[in-house]
Amino acid sequence: MTGKMKAVLLGAVALVGLYAVFGGQIPFGGKGAGTSPVKLQSHPGELPVKGMVTMIDLGADSCLPCKMMAPILVKVKKEYEGRAAIVFIDVWKDRAAAQKFGVRAIPTQIFYDRNGREVHRHEGFMDEAGIKTRLKQLGVS
Repeated sequence: MTGKMKAVLLGAVALVGLYAVFGGQIPFGGKGAGTSPVKLQSHPGELPVKGMVTMIDLGADSCLPCKMMAPILVKVKKEYEGRAAIVFIDVWKDRAAAQKFGVRAIPTQIFYDRNGREVHRHEGFMDEAGIKTRLKQLGVS
């Protein structure tokens, strides 16, 4: 494990501790403290998206690592619009999705190729570089 990965992991552990101490409300300050600052719309159609590389992030609006990923997902979704489908599903609001996609922990990212075949699954926080690397490996430029 690299030093950077250890630092990210330790930071996540510290934030989870804060989350527990403050009863699920992280006091980051400002309007809406303790809530996700960015909303990522779920995809209304069939998943994975037919004919398109698809990344589905299964998490929850009130999950700390999921909140940390929200702005990354919004940025990647905008950057890859029309070339890859980036989808968020809140499994605490849509419990059937957790079962359908076999979620054991959140967040979970599932990557599908253009044929709708699952090719990679990751549990936990995934940074922007990791998402982009996986999309590139699936042929998305």
